[in-house]
Amino acid sequence: MTDASYKELLKRVQSKTQMQRIDDDRFKVPKAEIFFEGNTTVLKNFDKIADMINRDQDHVMKFLLGSVGTAGEIDGGRAVFQGKIPPKTLQDRLIEYIDTYVICTECKRPDTHLLKKERTIVIRCDACGAFRSVGSMKKKKTVTPSEALKEGEIIDVTIKDIGKRGDGVAFVDKYIVYVSGAIKGSTVKVKIEKISGTVAFARLVV
Repeated sequence: MTDASYKELLKRVQSKTQMQRIDDDRFKVPKAEIFFEGNTTVLKNFDKIADMINRDQDHVMKFLLGSVGTAGEIDGGRAVFQGKIPPKTLQDRLIEYIDTYVICTECKRPDTHLLKKERTIVIRCDACGAFRSVGSMKKKKTVTPSEALKEGEIIDVTIKDIGKRGDGVAFVDKYIVYVSGAIKGSTVKVKIEKISGTVAFARLVV
């Protein structure tokens, strides 16, 4: 084997090893263990997730409650939410939290911590030293139980997610409301057409 061939082979091995190391270092989003308990949704490994991303449990919980639009509490190591929330919705909101409050936008690593300066939350990366501001978290309004939804009732809802069949998904107290033709992120007026337990089906009111 010539020196040129050896150097080329060595270069390939080093490149492959470096790529493998980058893949190994890549942060993997924790998988949420979710189940339903009566009319509540339980995130079983909430405490372990908070530990893995090195964030205060109350901070994570406040974000999740605000993003899914329901009430809830931390119960031991679990997070308990009112209503039956689709597992994918909670997993997506968890990913959103990590992208917003954990991952460094410069080096893409999770080795960060939060600093609060007046009303602004700043993320400092311990790996590369980068700073970035994420703004202050909006204070979540306390959700209090209301009267049960009624068929034929017209209400305003905010579409938080999209279901498997393409319907918009909103949360009203203990209810999951599916709205045909609704767009994620929009606030719309809907008419409740059918209710089955804690699941309601509605249509847009023009």
